[in-house]
Amino acid sequence: MNFLNYHHLRYFRAVAHERNLTKAAKMLHISQSALSIQLKKLEQSLGHELFLRQNNRLQLTDTGRIVLDYADSIFRTGDELLTLLDRHAPGKLRTLTVGAVATLSRNFQLALLQPLIANDEVEVIVRSGSLRELLIQQEAHNLDLILSNQPVPRETAAGLHSHLLAEQPVSLVGRKMLRSSRRAFRFPEDLDGKKMILPSLQSNIRTDFDLIIEQSGVRPKIIAEIDDMAMLRLFAREADAIALVPPVVVRDELRSKQLIEFHRIAQIRERFYAITPSRRFPNDLIKQMLGQKLKMMDV
Repeated sequence: MNFLNYHHLRYFRAVAHERNLTKAAKMLHISQSALSIQLKKLEQSLGHELFLRQNNRLQLTDTGRIVLDYADSIFRTGDELLTLLDRHAPGKLRTLTVGAVATLSRNFQLALLQPLIANDEVEVIVRSGSLRELLIQQEAHNLDLILSNQPVPRETAAGLHSHLLAEQPVSLVGRKMLRSSRRAFRFPEDLDGKKMILPSLQSNIRTDFDLIIEQSGVRPKIIAEIDDMAMLRLFAREADAIALVPPVVVRDELRSKQLIEFHRIAQIRERFYAITPSRRFPNDLIKQMLGQKLKMMDV
């Protein structure tokens, strides 16, 4: 009966991902000749060739692709096991590592994570970046979950789950001096010719807003397009312009009357998601966080 040598399997996996023997050997800190010998032993043990050489590059055989799929699964499970054991080491704080899309409201993040931050036995680590960057980190087991204002793209959704945490209408806000009369704000008519600050074209709420404006024939004057909600909040507070923004982003300014809400656009909604991977040993803090009831924006 043959036994699988996991050292050989680890070497194979490195070569399969690098597709280059020299690079893989350098990464594994062994000589190229030693690595070749280990791969040959694995092939002999399995009774199948795993690589073909084409144009000075290593190409996986059909069997090699099957073995790589199993190898990735085996080592992912191993990584999860080590993370789980480390997480439950005696005297060690329980840790939740969160990736937050850079455009996501800081107020929303704080409202969601506040119960965990207040727990003396929990350490919360937050890393920001684009959704694409964070998905790469999550695949490498560096993140427990991702907070985003859009679900995981369909083409990268395998093994990932998008949990809708909350949603709210989007508002038009600005300084009180921008209200030209006491009558109710008419949307979208009263935006014609008005200075506006909008989220960038990558935003879902911007796409929905542009469609309404195009259909109405109204032409506002766009003075800024911003993809970072913290910067959009700053512009809304300081500029003489109407901003399109989820109310949670400018919660404090609305409560203090530094900004007023001209109109809440019911047909445009900002959604907040938690993206989690399918794992054999999920972080139990994720379940705790997803199970809480969010109180979004009672301003």
